[in-house]
Amino acid sequence: MKKSVRILLIAFLFCVYVYVLKINSIPNKTIIFQGEKFDIGNFFGISLDVENDNYTSVLASTSLDDSMQPEVGNVTAKVKLFDFFTVKNVDVSVIKKSTVIPVGQITGLKLYTHGVLVVGLSEITSENNEKVKPYENTGIQEGDTIIKIDDKEIIDTENLIDVINNSNGKTLNIKYIRNSEELSADITPIKTSKNDYKLGLWVRDSAAGIGTLTYYDPETKTFAALGHGITDVDTGNLINISNGEYLTTKILSIVKGLKGNPGKIQGSIDNQKNIGKIYKNSDLGIFGKIENLDTINLTGLKEMEVAQRNEIQFGKASILCSLDGASAKEYEIEIEKIFIQNNDNNKSMLIKITDSDLLEKTGGIVQGMSGSPILQNGKFIGAITNVLVNDPTTGYAVFADLMVKEASN
Repeated sequence: MKKSVRILLIAFLFCVYVYVLKINSIPNKTIIFQGEKFDIGNFFGISLDVENDNYTSVLASTSLDDSMQPEVGNVTAKVKLFDFFTVKNVDVSVIKKSTVIPVGQITGLKLYTHGVLVVGLSEITSENNEKVKPYENTGIQEGDTIIKIDDKEIIDTENLIDVINNSNGKTLNIKYIRNSEELSADITPIKTSKNDYKLGLWVRDSAAGIGTLTYYDPETKTFAALGHGITDVDTGNLINISNGEYLTTKILSIVKGLKGNPGKIQGSIDNQKNIGKIYKNSDLGIFGKIENLDTINLTGLKEMEVAQRNEIQFGKASILCSLDGASAKEYEIEIEKIFIQNNDNNKSMLIKITDSDLLEKTGGIVQGMSGSPILQNGKFIGAITNVLVNDPTTGYAVFADLMVKEASN
């Protein structure tokens, strides 16, 4: 008898655990297009409820026709357990269907951090020839972003050096960011034999690189690029930017990708023209505002509707890419896998390069092609994001709807 009760208890707790996992997997907020449904999947006993007739069609369980388009705006969807208990509220933003111009032009970027990024820690030699670690026991780590010292805002590396040298060895209070949380620590600069002061922290305030301009939105004058964020080469963390510049690029050479050795497009952004300003660096791409439209080659390109993910099909599609610096050219690919429920990262589809011309030029997907827009059936469906190291012909792509929604977030 006791054994049966124990088994029932374990089974009950397991069911509770599964339901908790499912409820936690539903986002606290989401963005959908008009005509798209907020789908949490089929799970016994869990449903959605919207107490607003203008928004009932945002639910996956509700039929949708042209007369039931939800209004553009915000609504709260209630996650219900057995149609009785409200276990979670989800903030749903409904945005209008978008049309954009897929571009495919290889471009350059410069990002400037919000504060300065700690990229290393090292001992320093004091004026007494002692090895010292001023940062020890402060909690400061690689990947932290220093934003203030003694409540003075830190703009860049030069600014940080000036504040430290002007301290004359006085203990300083440092405010820094880690995983979106603001922390603080006291640290005492050490005087060196060169009569300057140091903290033992290696920092960086900017980053640069090249990638592909994914699309341009002529209505808002905004752009999206890369399909993934820019991370620091030393820490691997996404760079928290204050702003950035988007620039034209001079392509110098292409290193073909080989198994185990990803290729790359080598380019220069020195003395190039300004395209616009970058305002966002996220896991789903780089986003900004176009200031000089004539720096983008839109020859032969046309405005396209952004596809909803349920419109994407396995099989043939194409990418747009400009490998010679001229207008973008279409190259054939195959869509091998579609991760329809993916809302968490930029690996929404698995694609394979099949175009013989492109394979001859690059060997497949190479660094610099990230952001190349993917087209299918006359719609913009996504962008290349990553390559598989052991097979340069194959890589991942992000859904177009995720990029467009991120741009509006």
